[in-house]
Amino acid sequence: MKKVNGNLWLYGHHAVVAALQNPNREKIQLKMTKESVLPDKIIGKTNAGIVSRQEIDSLTGQNAVHQGLALQVKPLPQKTLDEVLQKIPDKAVILILDQVTDPHNIGAILRSAAAFDAVAVVIPDAGAPEESAVLAKSACGALEIVPLVRVTNLARAMQQLKDEGFWCLGLDGYAKEYISDKKLPARTAFVLGSEGEGMRRLTAEKCDYTIKLPMSDKMESLNVSNAAAVALYEFYRQK
Repeated sequence: MKKVNGNLWLYGHHAVVAALQNPNREKIQLKMTKESVLPDKIIGKTNAGIVSRQEIDSLTGQNAVHQGLALQVKPLPQKTLDEVLQKIPDKAVILILDQVTDPHNIGAILRSAAAFDAVAVVIPDAGAPEESAVLAKSACGALEIVPLVRVTNLARAMQQLKDEGFWCLGLDGYAKEYISDKKLPARTAFVLGSEGEGMRRLTAEKCDYTIKLPMSDKMESLNVSNAAAVALYEFYRQK
């Protein structure tokens, strides 16, 4: 993916269609091959052109699985945690990611967040990847659906959530209790750390309690995106 004056080239069917259908996404131009023509109702007023696959390769990189679609866009407007919390349902789940830096993982987590109606995914601004085509492609359109909220201080954001009635539950493989044995609070914020280092000490201390996922002794842990999906499913199942 190439950036031009701060603009992005998104690629792939799901990412491009979701961006085209998102009224909050400013679209600049659409490039597509003749095999990947989209209905006019999806394209809308976006400037569109039929081009060769090679031209799209030049925009996205030859290794990108673009499926004959590339859309130049401006980055999404950044939502703040205050804005997210203005209209929060009585039963809600939020994901907090600590030291999760791989855009593929964050994209996959956004996809699960959309599938299980999560309100937002919260990440620290420092060290987190920028919005990118790789992240959008991994999210399969969910980047346009679930707010990806960047905060300067994760502990302060967790306290803000607590003030709004959320319980911050840390996922930790060494926790004593299983998630399936707990009655999850109506407002739950799952806190997940990186697969290698886990949560930072201050983040872990800010959690109300920790829980773990039931799994076979054959595996020590799950990829963070898979762990997020399992936790979200359990909240969705209970609520």
